[in-house]
Amino acid sequence: MGHVYTDIIIKNTKDVIDARSGIINDSEIRQTAVQAMVDTGTGTLIINEAIQRELGLGIMEERYVTLADKTRKVCEITEPVEIHWKNRSTTQRAVVLAGLEEVLLGVIPLEDMDLMVDPVRLELIGAHGDVVVCLV
Repeated sequence: MGHVYTDIIIKNTKDVIDARSGIINDSEIRQTAVQAMVDTGTGTLIINEAIQRELGLGIMEERYVTLADKTRKVCEITEPVEIHWKNRSTTQRAVVLAGLEEVLLGVIPLEDMDLMVDPVRLELIGAHGDVVVCLV
């Protein structure tokens, strides 16, 4: 199977909450539109340091991560971000991987937004069509 890319919007969750509370205007929400590689071998959202700074995301902790080549590395874990894909969204903490060239969208946000990879068309689709089904 080839690589699958999709357009997503990543937002600073604290800013979204502040906008809902009237503390800031919607136009002040720090967000970025990116093309992410859908990576079903990755657990969560992985971003680089530039996106972390652009969104003003604080670091909550550091964790060891195991990369695809089996090396272990300490990475920073951000405050929550909102991930938007078309009419769906989820909130996750992101892993910051220094030197990363492309954003990786892993299985946890995919599952939470009820998405899957269509292996024939090589695109992201709703796992249950246009209806979002939540796992409980």
